[in-house]
Amino acid sequence: MHEDNKASGNGCGKIRSGAQNGAALLALMEKTGYSMVQQNGQRKFGGPPPGWEGPPPPRGCEVFVGKIPRDMYEDELVPVFERAGKIYELRLMMEFSGKFIGVCVSLDNCRLFIGAIPKDKKKEEILNEMKKVTEGVVDVIVYPNATDKTKNRGFAFVEYESHRAAAMARRRLIPGTFQPWGHTIQVDWADPEKVVDEETMQRVKVLYVRNLMISTTEDKIKAEFNKFKPGVVERVKKLRDYAFVHFFHREDAVAAMSVMNGKCIDGASIEVTLAKPVNKESSWKQHFNGQISPSSENLLGFPNKEDGTQKSLGKPASLSVRLNGQHSPGPPEVERSTYPIFPGIKLTPISMYSLKLSHFSSAVMHLDYFCHKNSWAPPEYCLYSTTSQDGKILLVYKVLISSIADDSQSYFMPEKLCTTVEDAKELAAQFTLLHL
Repeated sequence: MHEDNKASGNGCGKIRSGAQNGAALLALMEKTGYSMVQQNGQRKFGGPPPGWEGPPPPRGCEVFVGKIPRDMYEDELVPVFERAGKIYELRLMMEFSGKFIGVCVSLDNCRLFIGAIPKDKKKEEILNEMKKVTEGVVDVIVYPNATDKTKNRGFAFVEYESHRAAAMARRRLIPGTFQPWGHTIQVDWADPEKVVDEETMQRVKVLYVRNLMISTTEDKIKAEFNKFKPGVVERVKKLRDYAFVHFFHREDAVAAMSVMNGKCIDGASIEVTLAKPVNKESSWKQHFNGQISPSSENLLGFPNKEDGTQKSLGKPASLSVRLNGQHSPGPPEVERSTYPIFPGIKLTPISMYSLKLSHFSSAVMHLDYFCHKNSWAPPEYCLYSTTSQDGKILLVYKVLISSIADDSQSYFMPEKLCTTVEDAKELAAQFTLLHL
């Protein structure tokens, strides 16, 4: 459990002196037997509690509590939270927000995204560099380049032993003072892994195969996976350097995963795992949050709130939504400024999918990014036209979204026509995002 608080100032309750506060905290420690340590801008109560035996609680046992009144301390908070159960650890952050408290399940994220890494660096080199400056490093995940397997893709994921270790590492790396191999790296939280319940995973009979050569064909993959037991593969769907292998029976999929993981196909050492099914509706709502600007509503033909009529189609505005799962009071602003390239500036190749969604200003890019994140096929746009009464050519796109993991397909087409191809495509992407 960790909280958002501050050590001084006026709050929602009574004000007490530093001496009174110290006495109250000492009394709490004597009563409970818990220790209390202050470091790195937070005060830790417990962790572990007295008499605790065995490992710490597993991931998923921590909640975040925000907006704690600034004059409320552990002696008042502990009795409140103990009503829910035995406290393993309470970390009080020295920040203040000052309203009613809010409680939610902590993401407990243990993984950081590290970008702008030299592409010639191997996993061991990156692991050693991260261990030099951060504590609690468990593993480094590095993806080979799609076209040149001797190089990485310019980014890596660093796994830490706990969320706290990852948070401390992020704080250490964020200022940009750490420059491995003379490069300024990018640091941020990695997207949390999708959690699929065990019952659902027990029914999966599709394998996700990664690190394939671009030149490797679907027929070659099917033949390789059929080697250990002929005829078990139903079909294969490949995109760039990864593929989904569908089996007729789950037990064959599980056996093939064990046999094929780490095998070489066309000179590439592949990685094989069970594919995670994707719930399109819930996963999109998690990112989309239902935030639509008035201009987008009018563009899509929704009734105007004031007069109940439909606005005429105007030039499409970019989607005013946040796709990173965080609520905001208004639409995000996309920085559209340009900057001069001075002599000597180093430019680093980067994948579009390693950027944040705030870098994209159009729904077309949002949709492409969203499909990639969910391991779906790229959206397919089919253009249709008609002629208006005054002779104008009017256009509309139909969008096909294919979920490769479960072979499902969905079509989306707005009920509005546009006069330009660009507007029609943007409108179709907006409409698809709203209905996924």
